[in-house]
Amino acid sequence: QVQLVESGGGSVKPGGSLRLSCAASGISFLEYDMVWFRQTPGKDREIIGRVSRRLSSTTYSGVGEGRFTVTADNMHGAAYLEMSGLKPEDTATYLCAAAPWRTPENYRYWGQGTQVTVSY
Repeated sequence: QVQLVESGGGSVKPGGSLRLSCAASGISFLEYDMVWFRQTPGKDREIIGRVSRRLSSTTYSGVGEGRFTVTADNMHGAAYLEMSGLKPEDTATYLCAAAPWRTPENYRYWGQGTQVTVSY
């Protein structure tokens, strides 16, 4: 059974940093890309970045403007999203997803999300 569980969200002041984790069980990072998204009410879900251990690549959508870094640790079965210089507009629910590396837009598995709130 595949399970993705995000953690690390919370409230932070503008300019602060957070490191989100996505604990993955039941999948191999060599077979699945790990992808981070964010969602705010009334807006489309935004893709942030993807890490592919199979392809040894990390790609970003531009969301976060270079302030966000995605990584994956196959040994510990976790993907990470490190965010710095947080702004109020980064307030969102952040989700991780797993997509087979051969079908990278087939987001087969999702976590439940973790809330990030950036405010004074």
